[in-house]
Amino acid sequence: MFLFRALPLILIILIAGCTSVGNLGIVTRPFSDNGERLKKGVQFEELGQVEGSACRHFIIAVIPFGNSSFSKAVENALAERGGDALINVTVSSSLYGFIPIYNVYGFTCTTVQGVAVKFK
Repeated sequence: MFLFRALPLILIILIAGCTSVGNLGIVTRPFSDNGERLKKGVQFEELGQVEGSACRHFIIAVIPFGNSSFSKAVENALAERGGDALINVTVSSSLYGFIPIYNVYGFTCTTVQGVAVKFK
């Protein structure tokens, strides 16, 4: 019975994480003339809701691999429908650690959600 009651506490000690969330109006691919496109009121077609993630992993807090950048997450989301930009974007960044006291394994992920659009 003691083990059953102590199990949640043990899991909390072994697994830790946090998430932060933010919002953006528009995010585009790195075109050379984005400012001009917006000034001219470029026409676009909505392609639908998309989501993309990018993660970076850490083993023993010394060996990193992967890419958790915002731009990689946007690239992955746009690839889903072949879009040029995202509108009404929500960005979340999460960090998780397993046995965090010793930094045995951890990972961080950036996730973007929004409506993909294609410029005409």
